[in-house]
Parts: sequence; C-alpha cells; structure tokens
Amino acid sequence: MTRGLGAGDELLFRGTISRKWTSLLCLSSFCVGLIFTNRMWTVPESKEIIRRSALELDRMNLVSSSDCALKTINNEPKDDFGQVQRTEDAIQTLDKTISNLEMELASAKATQDSILNGGVPSSEPTAKRKYFMVIGINTAFSSRKRRDSVRATWMPQGEKRRKMEEEKGIIVRFVIGHSATSGGILDRAIDAEDREHGDFLRLDHVEGYLELAAKTKSYFAKAVSTWDAEYFVKVDDDVHVNIATLGGILARHRSKPRAYIGCMKSGPVLAQEGVKYHEPEYWKFGEWGNKYFRHASGQLYAISKDLASYISINQHVLHKYANEDVSIGAWFIGVDAEHVDDRRLCCGTHPECERKAQAGNVCAASFDWSCSGICKSADRIKEVHRRCGESANAIWNATF
Repeated sequence: MTRGLGAGDELLFRGTISRKWTSLLCLSSFCVGLIFTNRMWTVPESKEIIRRSALELDRMNLVSSSDCALKTINNEPKDDFGQVQRTEDAIQTLDKTISNLEMELASAKATQDSILNGGVPSSEPTAKRKYFMVIGINTAFSSRKRRDSVRATWMPQGEKRRKMEEEKGIIVRFVIGHSATSGGILDRAIDAEDREHGDFLRLDHVEGYLELAAKTKSYFAKAVSTWDAEYFVKVDDDVHVNIATLGGILARHRSKPRAYIGCMKSGPVLAQEGVKYHEPEYWKFGEWGNKYFRHASGQLYAISKDLASYISINQHVLHKYANEDVSIGAWFIGVDAEHVDDRRLCCGTHPECERKAQAGNVCAASFDWSCSGICKSADRIKEVHRRCGESANAIWNATF
C-alpha cells in the first residue's frame, strides 16, 4: 500500500527543496552581481580618467601660456623712458582738455543762472576773442574819491582804455555788488557813475566788509564767464598798479596752467576776539599760536584761467574764512596750484618804490603795509604815481 506522507516526511521534503533553491539562487545572484559590479566599476573609472586628463591638460596649457607670455614680455625691447614721456604727454593733453571743458561749463552755467534769475546775458564781450588779463578793482559804495584817484593815475580812460583792451587784451573794471536794499540810493549812484565812465563789473552780491571772501568768489566766477582771459587779477582800490610791469610778470608764467601769483605770506592765526583780523575758526589751524598756510597777500594777486574756472564751478562749496586772502589760499590747498612769490607785487610807497624804479626794477604794485593799502590813498596816490609809476608809453611798448 502506498503510504501517505506524514507530517515529518513533509517537513523533510520542504527542507530539501529549500536548500536546492537556496544554492541555485545564491549562484545566480553571484553571477548577476559580478556582471553588475563590473559595469559600475568600469564607468566611473573611465569618467575619472577623462576628468583627470582634462584637468591635467588645462594645467599644461595654463603653464605653457604663462611661460609664452613671460617669454614674450621678456623679449620685448625696453623703452621705459619713452613710455613714461608718452604717458605724461597724454596726461597733460587730457588735463588741458578737461580744463577747457570746465571753463566752458562755468561760462554756460553762469549765463543760464543769469537768465533764470530774471537777468539778461552780459553786454560785455563774451567768447568773442581771447584776452591777456582781467584786472578787477575791489571797491565799495563809499569809495568814489578812491575810484576817481585811480582813474586819474594808473587806469587808462576813454579811448585809451578801449585801445588797451583791443590791442593789448587787458580789461580793467571796478568790481562792486549791490546794497542790502537793491535799487536804493547807493545802487542808483553807482548806476550814474557807470553811465559816465562805463568801467564797472556789477555782481549779484550784497556789499559788506565781512563778505569780502564771498565777493571775491563772485568776482572770479563772473569774470571767467564774461571774458576768456589767461589771467584774472584782484586788486584793492587803494593800491597803485603799473599795468605793463604787472603784465610782464604774469607773461613769464604762461607755462603754468594753475598759477597763483602774489606776495606769499604766513601770518599768525589770531584767536583773541575783538582784535583786527580775528579768526573765529582758529581751532582748525592747530594749536594756539599757529600760523596760516602760505597764501598771497590780499592787496593784489593773480590767478590763471584754470583756477578761476575752478572757483566758478565750486563756488557753492568753497569754505569762507574770516579773511579774504586766507580763504583764497585755502581754496587752492587741495588742488595742484603752483604758488609764485614775487615781491614786486607788494612794494612799499616812496621812497622804496621810487628807489627801485630808479634802479630799473619797477614795482608792479605799491602800498603801505601799515594801512594795508596806500594811507589816505585818495590824496596820496597821485604822488605815488608821479614817483613810482612807469612811463606813459610803457603799456603801448609792452608785448605779452
């Protein structure tokens, strides 16, 4: 009889089958694993080799290129001096171009401001021709006698003044602003005097002794926008001037694009209140008792067109100190201005200026240091002119 499988035999049969299948599955898994593993190993290895090769090739190219560049540089002929000279020439050309553009911008801006403020463009010659120098004589409402004494001595009048402008390129004007009540009796008096002589440059500025720095800024800005001149001179109305001698001095410095010419000085900073020339901002100049930086004495000084344009363009941000001459010097501290010290611009009155004139060393400007101008100039300037003035034909024989 065939006997059925018991419980024990069934377990034994399942165990036998399980071991066979287990062995077969293990063998199959091993084979599949080998195939799969070989493929996984092969691909990364190939990519890594390619990546390393590419990196090494880049390094080789970089080194090779650098080496070639170095060889090229080393093989170039050395011309350091020539290169420096060409660079300096290019800088000078660019600098001059910028200065000319700034001057034109200042002129255009001044004209635009005049129109916007309800004015009309100046009737003075504008950009019609080039002039040599503009002499601005600082004056006040109360100085009519001083102005008349200047007109009677060193400032040509009428046809001679017009001839000097046309033939010598020299402009001379009295510089004045307006009163606090514009259009009042003081302004009308200047209007009448200007109609008589036609020798004023009027500023949009309120007159006042404590505002001389602001007036000077306004003068240079107005002058540089009105006349295309090489130099702009500021002089007080109690100073005697020999125009031809002054022109000869300035002509020697034409090669300096930013010339600041005058009698350079460095006086003490006066911190004590109540004294003449007190400096409220004395603390900016260091310890008590320090001196100012070098600056031109305020009686007469000249600046080139580039510096006048610089003042015009930056007039709204240039700081004003208590004293006008200090303010001017401060404005040029931070720029590449060339200070020129010439003592012929600050001679004493006779006998000093007379002695120098007799020796052939004529002074360009004469005044009394004790009065910061000619003492009682309205009465004495004629005598100074007689003793220290250049010949009547000096200006007509001069070439600048």
